[in-house]
Amino acid sequence: MCGIVAYIGRREACPILLEGLKRLEYRGYDSAGMVVIRDNQLDIRRAVGRISALEAKINCELDGSTIGMAHTRWATHGAPIERNAHPHCDASGRLALIHNGIIENYRALSAYLKTEGIELESETDTEVLAKLIGHLYQGDLADAVRKALNEVRGTFGICVIHADHPDMIVGARRGSPLIVGIGNDEFIIASDASAIVQHTPQVIYLEDNEIAVIRRDGTFRTMTLDAAPVTKEVSAIEWTLTQLELNGHEHFMAKEIFEQPESLRNCLRGRIDTAEGRVVLGGLNGVARELVRAKRIILTACGTAWHAALVGEYLFEELARIPCEVEYGSEFRYRNPILTDNTVVIAISQSGETADTLAAVREARERGALALGIVNAVGSTIARETDAGVYLHVGPEIGVASTKAFTGQLAVLSMMAAYLARRRHMGHRECQDYLIALNEIPAAIERTLALSNQTREIAARYAKANNWLYLGRGLQYPVALEGALKLKEISYVHAEGLPAAEMKHGPIALITEDMPVVVIAPRDHLYEKVVSNIEEVRSRGGRVIAVATEGDDLMPRLADDVLYVPKVPEPLQPFVTVIPLQLLAYHAAVQRGCDVDKPRNLAKSVTVE
Repeated sequence: MCGIVAYIGRREACPILLEGLKRLEYRGYDSAGMVVIRDNQLDIRRAVGRISALEAKINCELDGSTIGMAHTRWATHGAPIERNAHPHCDASGRLALIHNGIIENYRALSAYLKTEGIELESETDTEVLAKLIGHLYQGDLADAVRKALNEVRGTFGICVIHADHPDMIVGARRGSPLIVGIGNDEFIIASDASAIVQHTPQVIYLEDNEIAVIRRDGTFRTMTLDAAPVTKEVSAIEWTLTQLELNGHEHFMAKEIFEQPESLRNCLRGRIDTAEGRVVLGGLNGVARELVRAKRIILTACGTAWHAALVGEYLFEELARIPCEVEYGSEFRYRNPILTDNTVVIAISQSGETADTLAAVREARERGALALGIVNAVGSTIARETDAGVYLHVGPEIGVASTKAFTGQLAVLSMMAAYLARRRHMGHRECQDYLIALNEIPAAIERTLALSNQTREIAARYAKANNWLYLGRGLQYPVALEGALKLKEISYVHAEGLPAAEMKHGPIALITEDMPVVVIAPRDHLYEKVVSNIEEVRSRGGRVIAVATEGDDLMPRLADDVLYVPKVPEPLQPFVTVIPLQLLAYHAAVQRGCDVDKPRNLAKSVTVE
């Protein structure tokens, strides 16, 4: 969950590293550090907090070096204090390492190093690895890295430099992403393409248990931890630098909320044939026969993607009539899941690097299930390790609180459900009507975004409330969970999402005049039931904020505030009902003075278990 960037070439390293860190800050912002090689010595600077604190500490004093590494940290082992910030050094002070991941056997390795007379200075697991590599170093840096990593249990994405080798960087990965950008007489190594795209679109993706040895003369070689040579294919980054900029918005979250009409058009483009009433998903062509014969689908994900999966469960069962279950990625492999013949496991992850979801994919494949991926990041680990899959194509998502990736996941799940339904039982006209409606969703979201000013006013009235309740039924229950999560993530407010009918089985005791209750109540087959649940809230003095369908004249008499969304077919309602909840969370966070894009304790890509 940390950000890694390293540079070797002809240009000054420090400005490139700082710029890369700023683009990676959403991956971690507890502390940051940088190291360069100058005059055959390591020069290290570290600071607690945001990148700006490190930049002030450097103050151009590292200029002149053309090799270096930098790191932004999300703490796992050890508090976010300066001595725990990366880079970490070996005992000689001539080797430096930056690391993303967790060294699970660091205590045993630490005890071994202590018997060798090597003491640790920090509380981190990373320093153990730096000290171990230094202890094994006998002049060949790549060999020392390889030997040390063979002793490690856990996950890592690392870069290592040594003052004795000012023309070399060694990188390696297992479980945490590492990408090598190949420029003109230079290399940029990073944990995320966002730190590379400004300099070159040409990259190679390291696979698990691979090492890259990169030299200033423009040569590089890759090998396994067993020293077997590996030939890598050069790929192209699909994102542009413009997509990584704020483009006039105050926050990335706001930008990404308002990008959703266009991002969904990109997601749907070329995949819906409304004239023929069919879905075209090229990524599934190779497994189409096996997928259509599926007797059971398991959707596995974490966080926001898990909420999208809950919507997907409804769509697969209602449209395609296939039994479907939703599993947390973090629980799937630890509960000995039953994977029978014709079971398909679909993993959903924006980054394609979510550690728990990736572990679920590997467990599914190990047990012989067909594993598919729904991811946004091209070339990510889940995209490479699944049998087939579908990309979101919604563009880079920088805000920690996911918005456009969620609606992109809904779009892909909606298309996959129709893809299967048409091949199993759905008629041409029914599928055609569904796809025409799906194709009109971006325009419906554009209309819904006009609620921004109204949600800002509502947020101003309720922003000081520290407990919120979100209620929904059927397809709107996952939307309630997602709305509550958004508020929790960026406003630090306690919020709970519930099936509306479950409120009276305990949580109704919490309702007071001070509690805002957000009820998702579009016109659907459960509308009358939800109206009854609103009455229950009103009778206890709760303040009701309702999300309702345009033209609903009853709702203003029941709710204190009503946010109207366009009328769309029931299976597609989550696309529009989630938008007011995204806006409400965003405006509440701004009203409360929170850092919207970098909420405390959170990072965008969870690459540790």
